[in-house]
Amino acid sequence: MDADSNHRDDAHPDAPVQARAAALLRRPMLWLVPTVLTGLLALLLSLLYMGGIVNPNQHLHHLPIGIVNADTGTPLPGQKQNVGTQVTEAVISGDPSGKADWRRLTQAQAQAQLSSGRIYGALVIPPDFTTSVAALTTANAAARPKLTVLTNPGMGSLGSSLASRITTAAAQQASTTIGKQLTAAPAAAQADSTTRLLLTDPVQVITAVGHPIGEHSGLGLSAFYYTLLLVLAGFMGGNLISTGVDTALGYADSEIGPWHTRRPTVPISRTQTLLLKMVMTAGITVLTTTLVMLATISILGMDASHLPLLWIYSYCASLAVGLGVQAINAAFGGIGQLVSMFVFIVLGLPSSGATVPLQAVPGFYRFLSIFEPMRQLSDGVRAILFFDARADAGLYRAWIMIAIGSVLALLFGFAMTRYYDRKGLHRMTPQPA
Repeated sequence: MDADSNHRDDAHPDAPVQARAAALLRRPMLWLVPTVLTGLLALLLSLLYMGGIVNPNQHLHHLPIGIVNADTGTPLPGQKQNVGTQVTEAVISGDPSGKADWRRLTQAQAQAQLSSGRIYGALVIPPDFTTSVAALTTANAAARPKLTVLTNPGMGSLGSSLASRITTAAAQQASTTIGKQLTAAPAAAQADSTTRLLLTDPVQVITAVGHPIGEHSGLGLSAFYYTLLLVLAGFMGGNLISTGVDTALGYADSEIGPWHTRRPTVPISRTQTLLLKMVMTAGITVLTTTLVMLATISILGMDASHLPLLWIYSYCASLAVGLGVQAINAAFGGIGQLVSMFVFIVLGLPSSGATVPLQAVPGFYRFLSIFEPMRQLSDGVRAILFFDARADAGLYRAWIMIAIGSVLALLFGFAMTRYYDRKGLHRMTPQPA
């Protein structure tokens, strides 16, 4: 140690020489590791988080939207198809960018897919559409033809908004096209100026909610934030349990303010330690799950139904995260918390599809969404909260992924600890330098 980095307490001449911060700050190696790691962490967090949401319009493709042609009118003179069919064909063929995945559906099919979260919205052409259009150039016009844009707020405010914007633009384009046909008809030449102005934009576009959700649903975002609570409860709970067990068994120091304690070391293998932590995680998650539901539903009034199912699902989801955290900590040791943070949070948030639709994020995040836990968990929560707990709304897949994740956590964690134990890599009691 450098001479100027030493300091002896004159009041206690037998005390060990203590280093001074001013001297240690001049050591480049002391700065190197924390500077590199924190810099990389800041860079990665910025790229990953902002990369998923900074430009959804640029990456938007194949957003599933329904189109319902219920028009039963006969074709207008000189036309082979009625106006509803013409509009349907024009909308589908008029999207060369592929931002929307237009699905031809019946009214019943559209409602079923809205209610199961398989489409973000729908454009509905009513049965009397051709009749209403034909009446505009006659004295029998009773009302403007209408096209209805249905939204699906359960798919999140941004996803529903993107679908609504695309669908509204398609409806307005259809109105303009129909207007050109009407103004070119011979009957329009005899109409007054007010009627001709109406004929240039004849269709009234109406927006309605296709699948309503409760007012206390955060505009469709409560499913995402509730999922985030489950992930954070599992992540932070797992790390706290891991640290608490290590401290209680004497493999880590307990330091609170100026108070420092070291418990006697309990001889125990890595495998038995992991088993202890996982069993404690399973028990404590009962409390955390109950408190999350108590706070969000009972105190804050979040809209929720199927409460017993929601509790069971929340428990299994949070437990799966907690088991994963314990397995990663057991395998990676000191950097386990950082690894699990990337697995469950850093990579999970932008690839969850709960705030920004997966159809509007770069391909890297769509790839992550195949296996990232937060996407799987948010689909199940959204199905329970907004889509009547329907299996085809994502709940069935969510249960499967929770089971797979839990099994992988158990297999990976115990495989690594048994390997360490067989190699004689026993845990050492930390000693001061």
